[in-house]
Amino acid sequence: MDTSNHNIATLFSQLGLDNSPESIDKFIRNHRIPSDMLISEAPFWNDGQRHFIEESLRADADWSEMIDELDTLLR
Repeated sequence: MDTSNHNIATLFSQLGLDNSPESIDKFIRNHRIPSDMLISEAPFWNDGQRHFIEESLRADADWSEMIDELDTLLR
């Protein structure tokens, strides 16, 4: 069972992305998605990232809240 503290930095790490505050800010500035697109459909995810996001949201997993927060930041 995953008992780690889930926040934006740990989500970025889980997605295989640099999770420094500067890198997170840069990612959010450089990656925007339209309001009618699901976060998992964003063109900048690789297959593994897309799968993780889809499965986490489908299962309402512990990561869902952080994925929803990232979704909001990307709009």
